[in-house]
Amino acid sequence: MSRKIGLLGGSFDPIHYGHLAIAEDARLAFQLDRILFIPAAQQPFKMGRHVASAEARLAMVQLACASNPYFEVSDVELQRSGASYTVTTLETLQAASNDLLFLLVGADSAADLPRWHAARRIVALARLIVIERPGRLLDAEHLYTNLPELKGRLDVLRGPQLSLSSTVLRQRAATNTSLRYLTPDPVVEYMLEHRLYSSGAALEAQRL
Repeated sequence: MSRKIGLLGGSFDPIHYGHLAIAEDARLAFQLDRILFIPAAQQPFKMGRHVASAEARLAMVQLACASNPYFEVSDVELQRSGASYTVTTLETLQAASNDLLFLLVGADSAADLPRWHAARRIVALARLIVIERPGRLLDAEHLYTNLPELKGRLDVLRGPQLSLSSTVLRQRAATNTSLRYLTPDPVVEYMLEHRLYSSGAALEAQRL
């Protein structure tokens, strides 16, 4: 019997509770068997903009997901060189199993879907779950006009409405502002140990 697998990719630079809450909401709303978190090696629209290394971002995602038995982490994109194209990841995952794939995408990213590499192939490989956040609503008609193959393969989920971003976490780390309750404690400890986004002195005050 095929499993229903939700896929949540991204930089996770760093991962935070917004990512985790979105994944859990989607799992419950669509009765998904697993959520697979997939850190990107290099996103095509963010070339050269990652701050932490791929290894550090993977480690933080693993720490953040460890307490949820429905969350898994994949390094499939980190094993490849070059840009992390979604279509390649989907083809790799499909070839390895007969799972039904559900791609979780924020409403802001979904607006650019017609510009993604091999967008029509993506739609054929996975059903799309678009997550709406505060100030980020989906214009479905725009998508259907530019990518008509999406009709019947798109669902919209009103996300947990947490106004968090990795950019904000990096800024808070750099200015010695607490990250507690924004990302799991083991992630904060990892950032401290490896002096990510800030000097060790700036993060030291956040030791738990």
